[in-house]
Amino acid sequence: MSHPIQVIAVTGGKGGVGKSNISINLSLALSQLQRRVMLLDADFGLANIDVLLGIRANKTIADVLSGECDLRDILITGPGGIKIVPAASGVQQMASLTPQQHGAMIQAFSALGDQLDVLVIDTAAGISDSVTSFVSAAQEILVVVCDEPSSITDAYALIKLLNKDYGIQRVRVIANMVHSVKEGQLLFNKLSQVCERFLDITMQYTGAVPADDNVRKAVQKQKPVLEYAPRSKASLAYKQIASKIQEWPLTSSPRGHLEFFVERLLNQQVSAQM
Repeated sequence: MSHPIQVIAVTGGKGGVGKSNISINLSLALSQLQRRVMLLDADFGLANIDVLLGIRANKTIADVLSGECDLRDILITGPGGIKIVPAASGVQQMASLTPQQHGAMIQAFSALGDQLDVLVIDTAAGISDSVTSFVSAAQEILVVVCDEPSSITDAYALIKLLNKDYGIQRVRVIANMVHSVKEGQLLFNKLSQVCERFLDITMQYTGAVPADDNVRKAVQKQKPVLEYAPRSKASLAYKQIASKIQEWPLTSSPRGHLEFFVERLLNQQVSAQM
């Protein structure tokens, strides 16, 4: 029987909150817990995962969509053995794909299901169709916030859209670049109060990543901070969050709209009913 796959979209609305760093380091931390991890750079027009990791992509998502190759042909092996699906950079048409193209991309991952346990999606900034397509097709939505009014405002706008237009009823939150555990909790409380007051949604706090100069130094070296400074405050936080993610229950039935690996969910549902 096909095993369930955990699909986690890392998003935030605002740019500059550290989504890509979180996506990379959580992918690596989950890989260190013996999970087979794939990381999708879903910022199709302005790719940055390959830059952050200092790896060169010969082929990208653009080549898959043009029909030149399959998804498995563009995979790159990154730190800790994680598989990376690179996006194109500076390709205008990749920034404005049609809903059909997004759907085809989401379905294309079905062929890779036997190769992975976790798919982490690093979304673009903003609330474009591309962002909402990938986020709503994931089973877990991890919203990254930092201590700026615009970060909270943009995160709320994204969550509101997902709740009202896509029926998303649960969101998890990571506070990034915080100066204390208390600051992380307060940030979550601020966002949670406004969301639960005005929306039909459950907010769950996943944890905080502290402000740590090692993260900046790791970016300059084009390495994940988990590799550059494995005992740093940020690295320890990533390991702690990855351990929490290990405990999240896996989704066992489809929600009724376009999702990653939906045929596996249908198979599991049928098996459970037999």
